[in-house]
Parts: sequence; C-alpha cells; structure tokens
Amino acid sequence: MVNTPFIPGLELCKMFFHDLVEPILEETFPNLRYAAAIVGSGSEVLGFDTEMSSDHHWGPRVMLFLDENDLSRDAVTIHKIIANRLPYTYRGYSTAFTPPDRNDNGTQLLSVIDSGPVNHRVETLSLRGYCLEYLGIDPNVELIPIDWLTIPGQKLRAMTGGAVYRDDIGELMKVREILSEYPNDVWLYMLAAGWTRISQEEPFMGRTGIVDDKLGSRIIASRLVHDLMNLCFLMERQYPPYSKWFGTAFEKLECSNPLVPIFQAVFDAADWREREKQLASAFKLVAEMHNAVNITRPIPEDVTNFHNRPIMVIHSEIFANAIKEQIRDLEVKRISHITDIGAVEQFSASTDVLTDTRICKKLRILYL
Repeated sequence: MVNTPFIPGLELCKMFFHDLVEPILEETFPNLRYAAAIVGSGSEVLGFDTEMSSDHHWGPRVMLFLDENDLSRDAVTIHKIIANRLPYTYRGYSTAFTPPDRNDNGTQLLSVIDSGPVNHRVETLSLRGYCLEYLGIDPNVELIPIDWLTIPGQKLRAMTGGAVYRDDIGELMKVREILSEYPNDVWLYMLAAGWTRISQEEPFMGRTGIVDDKLGSRIIASRLVHDLMNLCFLMERQYPPYSKWFGTAFEKLECSNPLVPIFQAVFDAADWREREKQLASAFKLVAEMHNAVNITRPIPEDVTNFHNRPIMVIHSEIFANAIKEQIRDLEVKRISHITDIGAVEQFSASTDVLTDTRICKKLRILYL
C-alpha cells in the first residue's frame, strides 16, 4: 500500500460499496432494505483527509443502517458473508483491518492478509441505535431546544456531512435533513451567546497590553479571533468541525477571504495597539455580516472607546441584547433568561465533553 495513489476516503468508500458490498448484498439478501453511508467520526467524513489520514482508522469501509428487526436477525450472517467474499485488496488498499485497539480509543489500522476471512469494516447498525450513541437523541422523537444545545456542533457537522450511497427507506436522509441546521430561535440564542462571549473579554486585550502583558494580550486576542470565527460559522449556518479542521473549514466560508488576512495580522502584530487595530477591522466586518443577515435593527459597525478608557471595542453586548429580543420560542426565551452560555461547544473546548454523549446529556441541567 506504500505506493498506492491516494484516493479521498469518501470516493474510495463509494466505489468500495458499489463495486463490492452492494453486489454481495443483492445476491445474498435481495429483499434487504437498508441505507449505506459514511457519516460520523473521521477526517474523510469532513472531506479533509489526506494521504497522512490513511495511517489509522481509514480505508475502504461502509456503514449499513438496517431496520432493527433485520439487524437482530441478519447482522451476524451479513458480517460473515462479506468477510468470506471480499477480496483482500481493493484499488491497492487492503480491505482488512486490525482489531480495535483497546488502549487507543478503538483505533483500527489497515492490515495486509493473504488468507482467511477479512476482518472488514462493513458495519451493520440501526439508525436509532447509532443516533442514541453518537448524538444522544432518538431520531423518532422531536427535538427540543435543550437537545440542540447539548449536541456538539462538530457532531452535527459529521452526521450531516459525509455521504449517503443508498437509502431505500429514506430515514437516514430524513434525519440528516432535520439536523441540517438549527431551528431559528435556537440559532438566534446561539448568536446572542457568541456576541456575549466577546463582550465579556473584548476590553481585556487592550487592558493587558497597557500593563505590558504581551503574552496575556496575545492569548486574549486569540480567544477573540476564535469567538469571531464561531460567529461566522453561525451566521453562514455552517456547523464548525473539531479543532484540527476548524481553520480549514473556516477558509471555505464566504466571509473568509477578507477575514483570514486580518486574523493573521492580529497574530503577527508586534504590539497591542497594532493588534487592536486589526481586531477593530475584524469586528467591523463581522458587524457588517450581522447587519446583512437582517435579524435585528441596524447596529453601529465601528469600534469606540470602552467607557472612558483608551481601549477600542465593538460593544458586543448591544448585538447580543438586540438578537435576544427577536427570540419568540417560549422555551428558548426561558433559557435565554437563565443563561447566556449558548450551546455546549460555545462554553467548552474539552475533547471529553465534545465527544462523550453521556457528559453532554448531564449538561442539560445547565438549561433548567
């Protein structure tokens, strides 16, 4: 596999399914109704995989979503038939994987074999079971605002990204459509929370600079840039991915062309006054984006002094308060009166929090 030309994962898996897996299922289970897809975790799901990605948990694979009755009856047989009928390689890549590594989050590697059944990654799942485990929701039950706020955006992006190669019943496509964007009032609440986060720290970059805390000034500027980027994802109604691909995904937003050079200038600034000047430009552009979305009355887009101090800010609380006035859903309005923390990824960057469904479900108490 060392000299195998790299094929992006979604393309490789699509060909693998249609060329090998689908024909086997049509021959052995001609009446089986199922969905075939690649969703969930994996850089290839986001479309950001490179040759380096192929060194772990990557390769020709597919997820098969079956009716729960069919799953309990046929899953073991399907696994065995595919294990015995798959070729050992496909387009230069092994179809066999190592067993999940218990010491490394279940990671599986491509494994070269030349005899015996293939330890493949053609997974058989139920859509309900997968959604309960991965997202913490039952796809058959209507989502409420707290559900939306405790599903990390990176998981929503992964569930609505990837690719669906077949869906006989349409249930997977239906779930993906439901999850494709936040309900409007949940979205408004999250926008308000984003502006609130900025308002809580925007004067500190200059304040640390005044006392010659160069490191502190840079750290706060970095946090403000990250919060502005999150706002941009929200305003363009795109879910942000996890940190490894956050910048890559941001550069694909419509607003990235003018903002990326400014953010780079913030990081490259030699002193806090230059950093403030660049942040002011970024604030102005994001404020213009807000006004263009037309969800509130027009709000001034230029930075001004923070009270009587020589520090320039956009006064983000004005944006936050104006947005909250537009919330009509009574449950979202109730939550907005209790807390301004927003959704889980807005107040936590912990990998454990953003990947563990059990922890996210416990966070529901924050909105009660």
